[in-house]
Amino acid sequence: MGNAVRPALIIMRILIISDIHANLTAFETVVKAAGKVDAVWCLGDLVGYGPDPNECITLLRSLPELTCLVGNHDAAALGEIDLAAFNREASLSSQWTRSTLTPENIAFLRSLPEKLFIGQVTLAHGSPRNPVWEYLLDTITAASNFDFFETHLCFVGHTHLPVAYIMDEKTHYVDWRLMRQSKPFTFEARTIINPGQLASRATATRAPPTLFSILNKTFGNRIALNMTFPASKNGS
Repeated sequence: MGNAVRPALIIMRILIISDIHANLTAFETVVKAAGKVDAVWCLGDLVGYGPDPNECITLLRSLPELTCLVGNHDAAALGEIDLAAFNREASLSSQWTRSTLTPENIAFLRSLPEKLFIGQVTLAHGSPRNPVWEYLLDTITAASNFDFFETHLCFVGHTHLPVAYIMDEKTHYVDWRLMRQSKPFTFEARTIINPGQLASRATATRAPPTLFSILNKTFGNRIALNMTFPASKNGS
């Protein structure tokens, strides 16, 4: 684990997902709905709660130009987090996942970094300050995290809430906006963005991911983000 640096990207269509939680049905729905992408960024929590940890890791590893982080449920399945920090449901799920993962997939999870920098983008599971565990649930917590990354954008997961925290460059005031499916979002100011959850443990067939198209600021002055919420297999 730890931090890592990757080369800057030019112009790519990137699928950004988080919190797969071993839900293969939802994950397959997302991959199909996304269509052709140049790269995939996964913000962690591949496992936990769901019944398909090995299948989800196998599918994820087959996707193009994969960048993946470790999440708290991944770390728990590896025995790197005290399960006393989890509720009973999460603890039991982590114990089962730990006994189910193949040696190859355990090795893959152990190889994942906590935080990554790609061009003008920072990636973390929880927050740039505490990449594995911290929840960004309000503007005060979000504001205090801007000092822990230097890039234009930071993507996080963990809370399952599709939200953006935007800092005014002059006043340093941080506002928030709920990310909904609509016209492309553009961000001129520094922003922390959560794409939301790929799969809820409570709804095995619902798949609410976010699909982003990113124009790197090195090659233009705007970053466009498109959100997509594919329908579930039961039509809900």
